Amino acid sequence: MALTAGIVGLPNVGKSTLFNAITQAGAESANYPFCTIDPNVGIVEVPDHRLNKLTELVQPKKTVPTAFEFTDIAGIVKGASKGEGLGNKFLSHIREVDAICQVVRCFADDNITHVAGKVDPIDDIETINLELILADMESVEKRIGRVEKLAKQKDKDATAEFEVLSKLREAFEEEKPARTVDFTEEQLKIVKGLHLLTIKPVLYVANVSEDDVADPSDNEYVKKVKEFAEKDNAQVIVICAKIESEIAELDGEEKEMFLQELGIEESGLDQLIRAAYSLLGLATYFTAGVQEVRAWTFRKGMKAPQCAGVIHSDFERGFIRAETVAYEDLLAAGNMTAAKEAGKVRLEGKEYEVKDGDVIHFRFNV
Repeated sequence: MALTAGIVGLPNVGKSTLFNAITQAGAESANYPFCTIDPNVGIVEVPDHRLNKLTELVQPKKTVPTAFEFTDIAGIVKGASKGEGLGNKFLSHIREVDAICQVVRCFADDNITHVAGKVDPIDDIETINLELILADMESVEKRIGRVEKLAKQKDKDATAEFEVLSKLREAFEEEKPARTVDFTEEQLKIVKGLHLLTIKPVLYVANVSEDDVADPSDNEYVKKVKEFAEKDNAQVIVICAKIESEIAELDGEEKEMFLQELGIEESGLDQLIRAAYSLLGLATYFTAGVQEVRAWTFRKGMKAPQCAGVIHSDFERGFIRAETVAYEDLLAAGNMTAAKEAGKVRLEGKEYEVKDGDVIHFRFNV
């Protein structure tokens, strides 16, 4: 799936440190080494305990995880929508990503200057959100003038679009992003065609100090970010970017020991990867054989032939059936033969909507 999440943030909030951790984590992967597709793109494995369990069960010659892509977006300052700083570069990069991971500083450190002179994560969030809203407002204003003339002439499509643009303008005037506006299914199709920045789903990454990473519940900055995110229907991932960059350099056993010492069950980066993956509506199905156990990414809602096409276009073109078993059922049975005997393996056709965790063998003929 060619979907990517962009990492954004003001200067000195830990954005670059976090992205460096992502690229280091990617570099350690034998199957998905960090690729310099572009200087600001990093590819990481999607952590999934199910893949490890399937490997134990099947004992394949190799195991291949699925991967996910992050883009490091150029830094932003107030006035970016008007071209201030690297504003134009920031806006062009953010248009190319499918979701936004906004890093906000939730720690005080006299040695690290804050661009605004004080640590205020809500002010940071609102600065970035406002710049995106202003950029979208400019796009809507340019469009609305042309569409309004046609709407007055009773053009059906123009009337529908004018209604959408008017709702958007009203929201932007109240400094609300497009994703908070209620639209019908038909209106959402129009919104999609406008390629707005503030329609993109967002998650907030609260960057805390090393002292707070094990238990951030008393961090007042984090509390404020969570309150803000709740209104935005967004998720908050708490990390310490400095620690993440250290963790990313360790191998499996060392990493586990380091996390235990810190009192953390899972690295923040692993949580972030999974959260961004889910934010984009992505899910995972598996293929499992003695040659290879592999995780494959698909968009939620995709049907069996489309998911077969993720492996190879021939699989989709010649699709016959999908021999399918739920991961939990296969694990409980112990092996595929026992799962079949228990009636847990199903033959699904072209209309089957693949579920996250399905273990599938595709039958096809070309």
